[in-house]
Amino acid sequence: MTRPVNSVILLAAALCLAGEVDAQWANPNRAAAPTPPPRTTGVIDGVVSDTSLRPVSFAEVTVLRTEIKLQTNSQGRFRFNDVPAGQYLLIVRRIGFRPISSIIQVGVRDTLRLSFTMEPAIQTMDRVVVTEERRSLRMIEFEKRREQGWGFFLTEEQITKRNLPVSADYLRLAPSISLAPTPNASGNPDLVAISKREGGSIYGDGAGACAIQIVVDNVPMPPRFPLELLPNPREIAGIEVYSGPATVPAQFNGLDRRCGMVLIWTKDGP
Repeated sequence: MTRPVNSVILLAAALCLAGEVDAQWANPNRAAAPTPPPRTTGVIDGVVSDTSLRPVSFAEVTVLRTEIKLQTNSQGRFRFNDVPAGQYLLIVRRIGFRPISSIIQVGVRDTLRLSFTMEPAIQTMDRVVVTEERRSLRMIEFEKRREQGWGFFLTEEQITKRNLPVSADYLRLAPSISLAPTPNASGNPDLVAISKREGGSIYGDGAGACAIQIVVDNVPMPPRFPLELLPNPREIAGIEVYSGPATVPAQFNGLDRRCGMVLIWTKDGP
């Protein structure tokens, strides 16, 4: 006798259900396969070349305020994997070239592709200085400028003693600087340093505003640099603030001096 088709389907479903019940009974503590956590990092992939488009090898690429640092390979390429999403300051250095700084935004599950062109720098020989105290040449020059009294200075000891939470708070101490928010692409305003001597609006824009040039370890920062990206206070060895072009040290004449300049030196900087 031919079994109805519907009966065959019901019988097959019952057998499958019975098999599933038996499997569960055999291993009642069986856990469901874990769901992998969502990826919250991105990738930075870049290349560094000179003005003739030749690869620059052994250039140091650093992401400020992180442990991320490496050198370019023989093809001038570099790659950082698993970088937490967010905004960073990336610095490229190589002996014989002018350093480069760039503000970057790393997206979740995204690859940021960058290209940098380094300009040759005029090489000068530093004079040899012998002192009893072990200090770097740049900090010896910092002390000499502080003795001349042309700018506003904060030493490492003063920074440590004040123990302020963020580096931008130390710039508030300089009489020639105002800190003001300025809009950015993300919709969250950045805090920038503007000159009190030139006026300036609360939003850091308009005809009266004059954004101060920030320099970290001899590397000029991009215009209207977000102060949130500065090194942490515990990493800073000294701060210099110059209110106008007339007081900026001569060795920094090639940079934008119109609104004044802030020089920040880190403890382990070059």
